[in-house]
Amino acid sequence: MRHFVRQNSLSLFFGALFLLALVGQSFAGWYAFNDTQTAEGLATIGYGEYVTSSSFATDVAENWQSEYLQFLLYIWATVWFVQRGSPESKEPSGVGRESDHDQEVGAAARPGSPRSAAAVGLRQTLFSHSLLIVMGTVFVLSWLAQSVAGTVAFNEEQLASLEPPVTWIGYVTSADFWNRTLQNWQSEFLAVGSMVVLSVFLRERGSPESKPVGARDDDTGAEG
Repeated sequence: MRHFVRQNSLSLFFGALFLLALVGQSFAGWYAFNDTQTAEGLATIGYGEYVTSSSFATDVAENWQSEYLQFLLYIWATVWFVQRGSPESKEPSGVGRESDHDQEVGAAARPGSPRSAAAVGLRQTLFSHSLLIVMGTVFVLSWLAQSVAGTVAFNEEQLASLEPPVTWIGYVTSADFWNRTLQNWQSEFLAVGSMVVLSVFLRERGSPESKPVGARDDDTGAEG
C-alpha cells in the first residue's frame, strides 16, 4: 500500500483536494442558498435536497466544463503553437503531429509500447487522439449538464418572481447563461496563458512544470 501511495501520490493528492473542496462547496452553497431563501421569506431546504438540486448541479458543472475546455484547447494548441523559452512548449522545429518515428507508433513502436500504438488504421488513430477525445467528451457533457441544470434553476427563479419560464434554447442563448460561462472561461485562459509566459522567466526547483533553475530563458521544452 505504501508503494502504491508513493507512486500515485500526485493523483491521490489532487483527488483528496477535489473531494474536500467539493464537500466544502456543498456546505457553503447550502448555507448561502438558505440565507437567500430566508431573506426572501421562502422555506429553507435540507442538505440532501440541496446537493441534488439544480442550483448545486449548475455551480459544479459550470466549473467542470470550463476546466476541461481549458485542457482540451491546451492539448490541441500545443500541437500546433509554440512559445520560445517555455517548458510548456515544444521546440519550434517540432510543430505538428510529428513523424511515426518520433511518436513511436506503427512500425516504430517499441516492445513496451501500448498495443494500440503498434496497431494500424482506426485503432491507432483513435488512440493517437484519445486524450483529446476524452477531454472533449467530458467538456461537452459538462456543458450540457450545466445548460440543463441552469435552465431548471433559472426557471425556478422566474416562477418565484412570477415571471414566465424559458426553454432550454432560450436559456443557452440568454445573457445569464453566457455571463456565468464566460466569466469562467476568461479566468481559465488567463491562467494558462500566464503559466506559459511566466515559465519562460521564472523557476520552481524540482518541478517538471518548470525549467531547471540554471536553464537559459530561451531554452524551450526543458523540464526541471
